Amino acid sequence: MPAAATPRFSVIIPVYGVEGYVRECLESMISQNYRDVEIIAVDDCSPDGSGAIIDEFAARDPRVKAVHRAENGGIGAARNTGLDHATGDYLLFVDGDDSIRPDSLAAVAARLEEAGDPDILLLDHVRTHWDGVVEQSNSAKYLAGIRGRAVAPLDHLELLRMFAVVWNRAYRRDFFTANGFRFADGLYEDALMVYTTMAAAGTVAGLEHVVVEYRQRRHGSSMRSSSPRKHFVIFEQYEKVFAFLDGRSGLEEYRKVVFERMVSHFLHTFARGFRIPKGHRRAYLRRASRVYRALEPAGFTPPPGILGLKFKVLKAGSYPAFQLLKLANGTREAAVRALARVKRRAGRRVLRAYYAFQRRLPVDQNLAVFSAYWGRTPACNPLAIHETARRLAPGVRAVWAVNKEYAAGLPPGIDRIAPATFGYWRAMARAKYLVNNVNFSDAVVKRPGQIHLQTHHGTPLKRMGLDQQHYPAVARSMDFARLLARVDRWDWSVSSNLHSTEQWERVYPAAFTSLDTGYPRNDVYYRATAADVRRIRGELGIEHGRRAILYAPTVRDLQRDAFVPRLDLARLARELGPEYVLLVRTHYFYGDDPELRALAGSGALIDVSRHPSVEELCLAADALVTDYSSVMFDYANLDRPIVIYADDWDVYRTTRGVTFDLLSGDPGDTPGVITTTEDELIESFRGGAWEGERAAALRGAFRERFCTWDDGFAAERVVRRVFLGEEEDRPPVVPLDKRTPAPTPRVAEGIRLPSQARREEQQRLAPARFDQ
Repeated sequence: MPAAATPRFSVIIPVYGVEGYVRECLESMISQNYRDVEIIAVDDCSPDGSGAIIDEFAARDPRVKAVHRAENGGIGAARNTGLDHATGDYLLFVDGDDSIRPDSLAAVAARLEEAGDPDILLLDHVRTHWDGVVEQSNSAKYLAGIRGRAVAPLDHLELLRMFAVVWNRAYRRDFFTANGFRFADGLYEDALMVYTTMAAAGTVAGLEHVVVEYRQRRHGSSMRSSSPRKHFVIFEQYEKVFAFLDGRSGLEEYRKVVFERMVSHFLHTFARGFRIPKGHRRAYLRRASRVYRALEPAGFTPPPGILGLKFKVLKAGSYPAFQLLKLANGTREAAVRALARVKRRAGRRVLRAYYAFQRRLPVDQNLAVFSAYWGRTPACNPLAIHETARRLAPGVRAVWAVNKEYAAGLPPGIDRIAPATFGYWRAMARAKYLVNNVNFSDAVVKRPGQIHLQTHHGTPLKRMGLDQQHYPAVARSMDFARLLARVDRWDWSVSSNLHSTEQWERVYPAAFTSLDTGYPRNDVYYRATAADVRRIRGELGIEHGRRAILYAPTVRDLQRDAFVPRLDLARLARELGPEYVLLVRTHYFYGDDPELRALAGSGALIDVSRHPSVEELCLAADALVTDYSSVMFDYANLDRPIVIYADDWDVYRTTRGVTFDLLSGDPGDTPGVITTTEDELIESFRGGAWEGERAAALRGAFRERFCTWDDGFAAERVVRRVFLGEEEDRPPVVPLDKRTPAPTPRVAEGIRLPSQARREEQQRLAPARFDQ
């Protein structure tokens, strides 16, 4: 067989702690119109789901190679591993949380051919900030200076002033390997590689085209997360640069420019308190001074103005002199501190004096405050966690923050505190555990010793968090700075599937730890018995033998004031006939609807909008009809039919945004029959498609993707990890094919099924496959 053709590009992607971003990175690669590329994604023992994501892409696209390192070695080691697998003519390095713009590879290929395959091709980029701001780089003027030419870098030293990173350039692989280039350990390895490769290159060219979108993460950057002493490796990296230059002649002017870039880099790092905090600043300055004096080239002249003065102070290594210079000139760091002081003073004026007093008292190690849906009736994941904590952590006392209008409907055994009262602020100040499926109010202060557990309340089909900035229908009512301040309080974030974990990590950039446990509220779908199903249906008034269809649409951001049915509910009930009964559940944002109340009064349907438990409604239903509500992901656990009625998909995804194409019809995206008109919806039931083989196959693939960790033990895993401090994930997740959902209503009611369907139900209800 002929040998496989060498790809034009090898794209090397180090992957560590980027599960919220690496999917976007890989999508940006495989969707390029230029196809002659191999994509080498190197999992550096990432502790999150990043490795599974690159495996997924490798399975679906043969150009993607998923490489898993045996031990963590850092970004340099991961890139070296990628180099060992690379076969392309040119090497491109892209970080796992960045992406490349459409048509970029075609533009790079065209420019390389035009330039005669230079050793290095310099690329433009933009910085994309977490708040939506896109910042142009300084590269354009340098690239314009060599427009249309391939030049010797020693003749164009201004090119050294481009951002010194490896992902804004393409390297000819035989040039790279012939010179023995390998990435060093530790931070600041890019600068070492950039300045040594530019010194060795015979020709470089430029591409005046934005290729890379360099993501500025609010949280999770290696520069922010590393310990202060790890930043001292910057000195060793530059010492290696100059050791490399020492072995080459004719680089006198080159050395001067690199030296100026080096000292500027030292100053840049020193000015960022999150890298070099107070206790390490004197040592850093002393080390920088020694390196300055050891490596200063003959004839070097510091730049003019205040920057040159900083050079001289750094060379002297005088920390007091540097402090005086800061006082005289002011720095960005000082401005940030001053702004923070203003914010703190404003916050103290707003916070209740009583709350401030209570926060000075000890944290109650055995007190937990629960809340759900902005102070509504106890429900959802917080309630499931509360009930499990009663059993596994009985020493923890629980109180629920519940608004006055919901107080009368509290379940037995719930201790209530009323928001905006002395008792509420005392509990919020003193409780060790704060549990919510939304956020607590902005006035809540996260104090040391408290643990915030964010449970969420659905799998995100619609765009959430920072993604909402791009959709005016929701962005106009959202204060994103306050949102992020609330997110910063989270210690734990509960997730039911990898899709959710990726989304939460990306759209809520903060330091929380993901709890990949499954949704506690979905435990009941594997715990409920036939008697439970019969009881719930009886309480709802569903007659024996009738097929209950739960219709649960989501809210529309352009229509939040009142429920406007997107279906003629009376016609739907009439056309389905007496065999069926409609359970209609409006979104909790909507109040009472007179038309719906009238239809329920006439017996055409059952209005379950105010029922306290969505989970019970799902257990009672033979099928679910919804549009874009996250209830579909929960209901899929029951392995019962789901019908999508999406009459406004184009409007919804344009105004609200979606994370995947629900209507694609592809396995994993679509949970069952898709309908876009009322007639199609009615026919799906009349013709039997709603429970046909095609719908069942789609539902199975949907369950595999979105019911990953829901197995009946999610609440226990959360309680053991958060309340009991157990490190090991236990109990282990039951595989999907070993789980037994609650019996369907027809089985629970003992209704005789056709033989084939009966056999399938008997197989599904074989003896329990997991320990109770």
